[in-house]
Amino acid sequence: MPEKIYDLVVVGGGINGTGIAADASARGLSVLLAEAEDLAGATSSASSKLIHGGLRYLEHFEFRLVREALAEREVLLATAPHIIWPMRFILPHTAGMRPRSLLRAGLFLYDHLAQRKTLGGSRTLDLRRDPAGAPLAVDLKHGFSYWDCWVDDARLVVLNAIAAREAGALILTRTPVRELSVDEGLWVVTLGSGERRIRARAVVNAAGPWVGDVARLVSSTRSASPPTVRLVKGSHIVVPRIPGADDGYTFQHRDGRVVFALPFEENFTLIGTTERPQFGNPRTARVEKEEETYLLDIASRYFRVPLRPEQIVWSFAGIRPLDDDGSESASALSRDYRLELEAGTPPVLHVIGGKITTYRKLAEAALKMLEPHLVPMRQGSTATTPLPGGDLEGRSFETWFDEFARRNHGFSRAYLRRLARRYGTRASRIIAGATSERDLAEDFGAGLSAREIDYLKAEEWAQTTDDILWRRTKAGLHLAPDERQRAGDAIEAYLAKA
Repeated sequence: MPEKIYDLVVVGGGINGTGIAADASARGLSVLLAEAEDLAGATSSASSKLIHGGLRYLEHFEFRLVREALAEREVLLATAPHIIWPMRFILPHTAGMRPRSLLRAGLFLYDHLAQRKTLGGSRTLDLRRDPAGAPLAVDLKHGFSYWDCWVDDARLVVLNAIAAREAGALILTRTPVRELSVDEGLWVVTLGSGERRIRARAVVNAAGPWVGDVARLVSSTRSASPPTVRLVKGSHIVVPRIPGADDGYTFQHRDGRVVFALPFEENFTLIGTTERPQFGNPRTARVEKEEETYLLDIASRYFRVPLRPEQIVWSFAGIRPLDDDGSESASALSRDYRLELEAGTPPVLHVIGGKITTYRKLAEAALKMLEPHLVPMRQGSTATTPLPGGDLEGRSFETWFDEFARRNHGFSRAYLRRLARRYGTRASRIIAGATSERDLAEDFGAGLSAREIDYLKAEEWAQTTDDILWRRTKAGLHLAPDERQRAGDAIEAYLAKA
């Protein structure tokens, strides 16, 4: 027999799904979120890891999207200061690319489309004198600086899931939705291997690249056509930190695209992204050699010291499910979101497109559309409520961290900083009762302790080595290939007996 009646079932555990679940739960709705694999297991852990307005979107006259995203930078920076922080970007000017006057005008708009409380404005730079020009090719003499934010994308997803759970939501990972049917005006959702069914007043389809597949489950009960999306692959490579490249860099490619080179995980530089159509299963997406060459070529054009393929220490590809607006090129496709409501009895809302920066606004818009079909709900509060670990009580991250490090002086400052950047104030839960790293049981490498793994398993739905080494942490990046294999084997054995 069907189980409890939920107000809302959310299908998909990426940033949009967890964001909607967190917002809905905070408003007093009963929510169940079902994710077929791991939280942030696809697109939401394979982004360029930026909270940004999208400077290049101005060329496509997407002023509303850019304005909303610029405003959201300040909101998210305030609610999750442990995993989001300001980053200065350097935009070198090159002859034959966008004119300096156009770049200056675009940056003026970028500075003024939304109110800035924390982030600085743009400036003109003489790259021959500014330290940011030191790692760049000698022929690059002029440029600009501007500000955006960095984010640990996978952790942002997990924090929203935790917020949803703590507001009463049930979060189920490794639980695919197998069937959607209607009975007595309610959705009947069949989960997992088919033996569990739950009922819901409304369904949100936030399945990302699989939004069409879930929509076809809905179509089996209705005549509506499923929404159309264009799947676009974005690939990134990681190399050892380019000396002197401690800012983010925005490079213009000859094909008109923009590629970022970003400081990453203390010792690395992240370079991306590409844009290629994806036709196969999104879970099989891999970085191809031609994409590596593309990214290495543009980085070598701009940086003083050329990069070589053997310097690549990690690469990843993600699939963006973009709204198919008929644009010929992937670069021209809008990064805006579209919400498609089938307002029958019961309703279903399809989430198409979107970017990580605007996930919270997307969630607010989704619940506004669903409000007439659900029980009365409280006012939304995600704009002012800190995400788990972000409750620094008005202090800057650095001020809070200095106090945290003083209270735990038996631990190395570098270890505590890595922990603080992952968990914020909740880092104390991992080291509670310990006086140094030696008290945290087995070390699996790169400072990843048995105590931390226990926390990830108990509190953050981590079940596999990839969940732990690559999504909840980036410990895998700090290990040599043979060390990764040993650590993976050891973690797998530990999880099996824990």
